[in-house]
Amino acid sequence: MPEPRTWQVVAGSAVLGLALAVGAVAVAGPWDSGQRKAERDRAVTAGARGGAHHSPDSAAGDPRRPAPAPSAPAVLGALGLTDGSGSHGNTKPSTITRPGDDPAALAALLGPLLADPGLGPLRTATVVDATTGKRLYGVGAGTPMTPASTVKIATTTAALSALGPEHRIATTTVGSPDGRTVTLVGGGDPTLDHTRLKALADATARALKAPSASGASGASGPDTAVRLAYDTSLYQGPVLHPIGPNENIAPVTALMTDEGRLDHSHHGPADRSTDPARDTAAAFAGYLEKAGLTVEGDPRPGRAPKSARPLARTESARLDDLVERTLTYSDNDLAEALVRQTALAHKKPASFAGAERAVHDELARLGLPLAGTRFADGSGLDRAGKVTGALLTGVLTRAADPARPALRPVLTGLPVGGFSGTLAERYGTAATTAGAGLVHAKTGTLTGVNTLAGTVVTPSGRLLAFAFLAGRTSAPDAAQTALDRLSTALARPAGTATSPH
Repeated sequence: MPEPRTWQVVAGSAVLGLALAVGAVAVAGPWDSGQRKAERDRAVTAGARGGAHHSPDSAAGDPRRPAPAPSAPAVLGALGLTDGSGSHGNTKPSTITRPGDDPAALAALLGPLLADPGLGPLRTATVVDATTGKRLYGVGAGTPMTPASTVKIATTTAALSALGPEHRIATTTVGSPDGRTVTLVGGGDPTLDHTRLKALADATARALKAPSASGASGASGPDTAVRLAYDTSLYQGPVLHPIGPNENIAPVTALMTDEGRLDHSHHGPADRSTDPARDTAAAFAGYLEKAGLTVEGDPRPGRAPKSARPLARTESARLDDLVERTLTYSDNDLAEALVRQTALAHKKPASFAGAERAVHDELARLGLPLAGTRFADGSGLDRAGKVTGALLTGVLTRAADPARPALRPVLTGLPVGGFSGTLAERYGTAATTAGAGLVHAKTGTLTGVNTLAGTVVTPSGRLLAFAFLAGRTSAPDAAQTALDRLSTALARPAGTATSPH
């Protein structure tokens, strides 16, 4: 992946989203959000990559300070908004105060919107200048809240920081010294599909028939017989997520195909296999037989022997692509896989508990505020998880730092308001259209929990990071609308925000 460009690209790509044709956006790849079906059904393809910078001690004259995106004047002018010079198209400079430039104006704008009863009795809000890291607005910024899927912003950041964007997850096969047993070894890749599984079987059969490194003849003939084992020992601890069997997430195992889905006719929630590893091994056995081998008996679980020789491997997409998919589509299975990869990088058990410790330690290494946080899982399905608005906006500012290009997929994977992912069908009302294309944010929805965290480009071309977290909500649609209005307000000139009622 070529290194993404810096600040101006983030602002430019956000504004450029306004020019997209919604009809050209299509759903891509199996995914699962694990919150509300309505949230999942809005997913469409992700946008382009970009980058940004923020450092808490950036000087006002820092040459890395973002200028308005090159495309901002034309696009914002067409919308009747100000460009980076403070003008409305070819008119004289505007005297409208921009809330992103003035904390007092921001407080006056967001206060009434945060009071919307749709947000329930528990609500926090944090807005940070993504250039300087300075907090512009905060109500309960350090209050731990149940994040739902917005926790994926933190858990994917930890994975990228620990592993790097080029990391891939491998599924391999090894052969016993006598050549009689093949072991399919799970590496924790939930994106493994049947096309890759068949290719792995074909490569395994070829390796078995090829001469060995010592020069001995390989197995030959159409009736070559092997036994098949499958190894899921990479993961430890409970296989079931704490929420139990659920259409939003498969049993968490190191070996699965297509996220354990039994129904591939649609995206979103689906019935899941109760034993994805066994089902994957059974399919693999069938592919081995099509490749000219005879598989004796049923596949059985078992660890690969230390003396086994490598036969073949298949690898996932790069981690930066997996992170973007996790965020755009709110993919729970991928999120749980990525936190276990983080645990392995920290030499901790690949389990719920080991992943929790590893994510905490990696985010601490990034200097992020972690008081009161708990990463009970990687996906946000577990209500025991807690984050603060300060943490989420801190993560977003780290991801936009040009000194940390490895973290940029956290920004580029965020759904775009009105265009992609779980925001594809939001920001279409009169009160929220100003946020379309400019709000890039991760949604979070559980019963009684509604959250939104991401970035927005202001009328003056500045990038803000925000986190709005609401708990004990009683009407999810009303809460969602209130969150959309809050984020849209950041994209409007002062004085144009609509009433929360």
